[in-house]
Amino acid sequence: MQKKEYGLFTAITLIIGTVIGSGIFFKSDNILVFTGGDVLKGVIIFTIAAIGIVFGSLTIAVLASKTKNPGGVITYADEFINKKTSCAFGWFQTFIYFPAISSVIAWVCAVYLCMFLGIESTNTSLFIISIIVLVFIYILNVFSANIGGHFQNVATIVKLIPLFLIAIIGMLRTGETQIFYESANTTSNSLFWISAVGPIAFSYDGWVVATSVAHEIKNSERNLPIALIVAPVFILIIYIMYFVGICAIVGPENIMAYGDAHVNVAAQKIFGNYGAKIILGFVVISVLGTLNGFTLAYIRLPYSLSIRGMFPSSEKISKIDDKTKMPINSAVTTFTISMIWFIVNYIVMSKEFIPNSDISETPIVIGYALYIVLYVTVIRMHLKEKNIGFIRGIIVPILAIIGSLIVIFGGISNPMTIFYVVLCVIIIFASVKFMKSVKE
Repeated sequence: MQKKEYGLFTAITLIIGTVIGSGIFFKSDNILVFTGGDVLKGVIIFTIAAIGIVFGSLTIAVLASKTKNPGGVITYADEFINKKTSCAFGWFQTFIYFPAISSVIAWVCAVYLCMFLGIESTNTSLFIISIIVLVFIYILNVFSANIGGHFQNVATIVKLIPLFLIAIIGMLRTGETQIFYESANTTSNSLFWISAVGPIAFSYDGWVVATSVAHEIKNSERNLPIALIVAPVFILIIYIMYFVGICAIVGPENIMAYGDAHVNVAAQKIFGNYGAKIILGFVVISVLGTLNGFTLAYIRLPYSLSIRGMFPSSEKISKIDDKTKMPINSAVTTFTISMIWFIVNYIVMSKEFIPNSDISETPIVIGYALYIVLYVTVIRMHLKEKNIGFIRGIIVPILAIIGSLIVIFGGISNPMTIFYVVLCVIIIFASVKFMKSVKE
């Protein structure tokens, strides 16, 4: 079967659709808490994070351009480093990254569903609704992959509607407000505001997935770098417009006070109660689309590792169901892991273990730490082969490393960091031990 070939425009929209999701809707209040209500510092952090993504994706694109095999970072680690590193990447994504983030996205979807349906948001009701949402998404993808794919396309379009509406209307109102002047007086001079990079990293998460389709992009050596610059710049512009816009509509202090409900407050101010319901409906579909995209990738991850012999019970996990043409055992495995993280998320949210954060941000920060291994690999390839070019082989990877270090520095304030570091060490150690047992 001939592979699909995407043009430059499709590559750009793919990255935009992958990155823009749920984070921007429910992380604006967290960003403002870290910046002490300073909107300008929030804009600065958005810009710094976007720059880090540009250089990070351009660096990984070097690896992507040198292989025709799909699979993303697991494939790059396997082909350009070694199988142990690839297995460690895969196990981190399987046991920590995907399930932790999915549990938070489903929880947020439950929050907005409660607002939309007028249901009281208690931790127990959110926990039950989030599980129902996940079950629905799994059924959608496992038993009807085509419907799951079509839903993803619809959600990509729908998610931009509330963003643009609130961004444009809010930006038109900035002249009537003093959000930059007022918020600037509420912030201390400490570097605590850098911690806002954690929630912003969540809002930008998903960019690395785009490099995994490099083999399907026409003239990828030319088009992929262009797409990886244009798309993040577009995302940065719309994020800043939305962030500034919603601050103008609701006010920084009110956004921090309302928390995740600030989107509903903004919609009510602009469109009234009936119009707010429509906007909330768009937001729910947007968050569902994000969860669907993560699930679509996650259910295939153990399968992807199993066909490489990098997962326990590989023969069983790698089986494709004759009727659905899907790796059912792989899906069951990921659903089981997700349920464990759903319980962890419920406990953390109920006991308020992480003020102004959740269990999703630190895995993203740790992911940036792991990406440094790939950045260093590109530098080593340039020094060894001398066929990449000094800018792409040295300058860009160094800037990518600096970008990752900024994200890591901003994310270490999360009280869950130590827990995740210990858990990551255990997972990586287990993956290395497993690969040794396979060889034996």
